[in-house]
Amino acid sequence: MSASGDPTAAAVRTTCPYCGVGCGVLAEVAADGSVSVRGDPDHPANFGKLCSKGSALGETTGLDGRVLHPEIGSRQASWDDALDLVAKRFADTIAAHGPDSVAFYVSGQLLTEDYYVANKLMKGFIGSGNIDTNSRLCMASSVAGHRRAFGEDVVPGTYEDFEQADLVVLTGSNTAWCHPILYQRLLSARRTRGTKIVVIDPRRTATVDECDLHLALKSGTDVLLFNGLLTHLARANAIDQNYVAASTSGFAEALSAAMADAPSPASVAAACGLADADVRLFFQLFAETQRTVTVYSQGVNQSSRGTDKVNAIINCHLATGRIGRPGVGPFSVTGQPNAMGGREVGGLANQLAAHMGFESPEDIDRVARFWRAPNIARRPGLKAVDLFRAVGDGRVKALWVMGTNPAVSMPDAGRVRAALKSCDFVVVSDITRTDTTRYADVYLPAAGWGEKDGTVTNSERRISRQRAFLAPSGEARPDWRIVCDVARRMGFGDAFAYDGPAAIFREHAALSAYENGGRRVFDLGAMAMDDAAYDALRPRHWPAVAGSVYHDRLFADGRFPTPDGRARFIAIRQDRLARPVDATFPIALNTGRLRDQWHTMTRTGRVPRLSANAPEPTIDVSTADAVTYGLADGDLARVTSAQGTVRAKVRVTDAVPSGQAFLPMHWSGSFATNAAAGSVSTPDVDPVSGQPELKHTPVRIAREEVNWTAALLTRRDLRPTGFVHWSRRAIEGGWAYNLCGTETPDQGILLARSLLPDVRPEHLVEYRDRHGRTYRAAMLDEAGTLAEALFVAPTGELPPRDWLHLLIGSRQPLSAAERMALLSGRSPVPVASTGRIVCSCFNVGVNQIASAVAAGCSTVEEVGQSLRAGTNCGSCRSEIRAIIDAGRLQAAE
Repeated sequence: MSASGDPTAAAVRTTCPYCGVGCGVLAEVAADGSVSVRGDPDHPANFGKLCSKGSALGETTGLDGRVLHPEIGSRQASWDDALDLVAKRFADTIAAHGPDSVAFYVSGQLLTEDYYVANKLMKGFIGSGNIDTNSRLCMASSVAGHRRAFGEDVVPGTYEDFEQADLVVLTGSNTAWCHPILYQRLLSARRTRGTKIVVIDPRRTATVDECDLHLALKSGTDVLLFNGLLTHLARANAIDQNYVAASTSGFAEALSAAMADAPSPASVAAACGLADADVRLFFQLFAETQRTVTVYSQGVNQSSRGTDKVNAIINCHLATGRIGRPGVGPFSVTGQPNAMGGREVGGLANQLAAHMGFESPEDIDRVARFWRAPNIARRPGLKAVDLFRAVGDGRVKALWVMGTNPAVSMPDAGRVRAALKSCDFVVVSDITRTDTTRYADVYLPAAGWGEKDGTVTNSERRISRQRAFLAPSGEARPDWRIVCDVARRMGFGDAFAYDGPAAIFREHAALSAYENGGRRVFDLGAMAMDDAAYDALRPRHWPAVAGSVYHDRLFADGRFPTPDGRARFIAIRQDRLARPVDATFPIALNTGRLRDQWHTMTRTGRVPRLSANAPEPTIDVSTADAVTYGLADGDLARVTSAQGTVRAKVRVTDAVPSGQAFLPMHWSGSFATNAAAGSVSTPDVDPVSGQPELKHTPVRIAREEVNWTAALLTRRDLRPTGFVHWSRRAIEGGWAYNLCGTETPDQGILLARSLLPDVRPEHLVEYRDRHGRTYRAAMLDEAGTLAEALFVAPTGELPPRDWLHLLIGSRQPLSAAERMALLSGRSPVPVASTGRIVCSCFNVGVNQIASAVAAGCSTVEEVGQSLRAGTNCGSCRSEIRAIIDAGRLQAAE
């Protein structure tokens, strides 16, 4: 069905499967099966804009990397055999060891309907709380902070508040890269109303480039900063005394703790590593600006004190009454497309369902009666870190992983991989092979984006439809159906007899309204709709209470879902880091996202233009630390923590302060060897939320003595073994591999040469120098097109390869002159090189931008007019600006 609102339109309205902004997408399928996408101009989250990842969605719907059939023991099996085995092994394990001997680990990539049935099966009918989600790694502290302050996990505001605020504080959020469409909405509003922007982040990120004030605080001092703000608000008479008296509790205790913690701006500045004047300016801006929104994300949540950081922020908004009105409020932006939907259905181990909890016997009884599930779980299950510890020590004997890759993304990932390997029975349902699927006893192929149908909820509580516009690939099935098929085989068929996602959503909506009576804000009673209404559903916020007036913002009346109807201040104090740096591990490692990649790259890593901006794993190191540890740009660094070791290329930059380093989270074993941040990250968790500390891991960094480097261009999908370090990126028509090692160059040549296939001599062109230090080879296929190219040389001596990338992609027969030139890497006819891609939306490279600057473009806007770069999602604007600044410096010299 087309839900475009235009009966003649071929496009299907759906929703992007990446971040929590929840952008609307119009997808079309051409006669040849290719998919094109564009932003939905009518969707209220993005109004037609898409980021680089969303713009490339059409390039992710192919069959490359897909697993199309069920597998048992890595061998193709029928669905009946696979499902029968899963049901039997889970049932047998439960019978022998009890319901807590099994677990599900699910994902914010699931649709709400998938999440709902998985939670219902585990908590309602298996009778264990052991279902947790990768949202534990990104949003659990926000959930806990909301529940402590508001009594329920509720984001009060909407995206319009970004546009109606006079001050927006972005703390722990590289919004320009991680939520670029939302960031562009903020910048657009700033141009019309002069919005002030404050960024609180230890790093100088792309978000900092457009701000009025950057507070590069010491890692882990967020609570102190916001306690200092609360102290200042009290001394500046900026407290809304009437609001505090009428709508809150606990203010005196919270203020007393804040004053003891942060008695003056000077003390805050000293402890946070900030300039006294900057701290005073921030405090003044906040105190004097009524319309203030504070946006926070992973830099706040991913901490051993994340819940306290959330409540320190909320305390300041409650104290000033800045909540529930246009242009004000604390605002948690989610990292995944349906992290919010998972929270709604109870996907976290410490939740029950529909914002009901295990701490209430009445809630347990209510859900049990609604589900007709007398065996319902009556206590919380294991949170993610503890869950995998239980897998490792044998308490959990059967595990089902759905749509996520914990072998890479979990902290202390080496221990997680060992746990998966030792587990008696592992089931994985996913769309592609990952580092986790290698441990699967049973693999169940799930339908991917474009093939599945359901709903997601974005960061502003807006429910949108994901609609199918492609048939499932191979034998793939939607996750909800897979779960229901297993449930029926376990004897729970009557409770899982759904005929489609609409029926599941109806039940979900009905449960949210069941015996609610206004006690819970989360209420979808008005959305318990028939199939036709579900198919046509337009994006809307919750709550949707039957018979009530629809309100976008919440808590405008000053009433909260707590026993006394008041919001709660939380008295908190700054505490030490879970693991401070020391002489053994002197560098604090921060982790996070890259602009164009997503999670562990299972989707984005196969798109050439998304891999071109950051083509290999790098670690950002400050100039001062580079000098201290003898590091230079491009060196291979060995990064070691108490948990393990990874390797990445060094990028020396002043974007990180001395004593800190930054390693992207994305590089799984499918795209690099031992470069995953999870392998070194600490498993320390927040005591309230159970969310792990991913922003501060003590490490040491040392230079590896690399003696040779190699570049392999190939059409083949390889996983090299036996190399100190390799990484790869997608290029048109194949893959580009970078390899290096500590062996002697002649040994490096032998290692790299082993990657080439056997080929007839007439199809091989090769050169080896007589000293055994350099090797070059090119292989042609039967049609005379370039199929492979390998270059091995000492560090820094590889030839250029841009032209060869084009040849791999073109698959055109080579001329005699081109064959002669292959081993030089240079085209016999001059070919303009775009250079590293800066703008992924329009595939514009650094050389093109530099040429435009040399030709007279002096602003980001002028570059955009000339090349279109920076005119879509805007996430490349900071890099364009840096190229312009470099051009000015060069001209001045």
